This record gives sequence, structure tokens and C-alpha cells, in this order.
Amino acid sequence: METRFKKKAQIFDIVITAVAAIFSVGIMLYGVNHFGLNEAWPELVLNMFYIACLVMMWMYFFNKLDTQRFNYWCSVCVGVTVLLRDILFPPPLANFPLHLTCLTLSVLLLLMLTFFYARKNWKSYSKSNLWMICAVDMVIAALYNYDIYLEPINEYTDYLLTEIWIRPTITYGLVACFVTETERNDK
Repeated sequence: METRFKKKAQIFDIVITAVAAIFSVGIMLYGVNHFGLNEAWPELVLNMFYIACLVMMWMYFFNKLDTQRFNYWCSVCVGVTVLLRDILFPPPLANFPLHLTCLTLSVLLLLMLTFFYARKNWKSYSKSNLWMICAVDMVIAALYNYDIYLEPINEYTDYLLTEIWIRPTITYGLVACFVTETERNDK
């Protein structure tokens, strides 16, 4: 099979992202099985969007999905997970200012994703703008991670720490794909 990427660094970025995300999604599916569907069904819904992103990433990697569809549908899937997990059903945080900060950053991330895929000429989106999407998502995850350490550790802690970092991992892979496409168009 012919792959879209030729440079080893680009292939490494995508493969590492996919392996880490698949491992994380697997842990979360185990968590849903362990804690039961009544308690963990939101994670199952989020995992379906993460799995969709991973499938599209592999399809894009092997030239089975064109760039426009890949950018649009992956941005939509990540945007839906931001909307569900961080805005509509935010996790209870121990610190209210931290909660407001995470909510504000989540709205900013959703606006950035909306601006990205709503542009007519999305190829003109700069690399720094693309990496800003990933950076904002990582800051949100880091703040959630910090909040988890403020609260007492229980049986959910390991699963929460895993779940928090799935989306930034996928976002990193998506941005790596987007940046590669903009590099390809620059030549």
C-alpha cells in the first residue's frame, strides 16, 4: 500500500499518535467494561468519536481519504468531543477558577476548530495556527490533570488520567497531518 507521507519523521508522528491513542482508547473501553455501562457510558460515546478520528487518520495515511474530507470530519469529531466533554457535560472540578479557565479554553478551542474547517481556503491556515489548536488542547488536559491531583485518589483516577490525554494525542496527530498537507501545498 502506498502511504501519503514519505519522510520518516512524518510517519513516526502519525504512527506514535495512532499507537498511543489506540492504547488509550483500549484502556477506556476496559474502564467502561470494568465500571459498567450505567456509570461510564459518556466515555463510550467519546471513544466512538476518538475511534472515528483514528480510522480517518489511518485512511488518510494510506491515501483512502482525501484531504478536504479528512480535515472536515476530523475537525467535526474533535469539536464534538470538546463540546460534549468540556462544555455541555464538564467534569466537576475541585477549584472554581480552574473550572472557568478550562471552560474558557474549551470554548476557545471549539472556536478555533470551527474557524479552521469553516474557511473556504483552509490550506492558507498557518502552521502556527494549527499548532495553537494542539497547544490549547494540551493546556486544557494539563489543567484537568492538575485538578485530579488536587482531589483524593480513588479507583477512577488512573482512568481519568488516561481519558484526559486521549484527545490531545489525537489532536497532535491531526495537526501533524494538517501541517504536512500545508507543507506539501507550499512546494
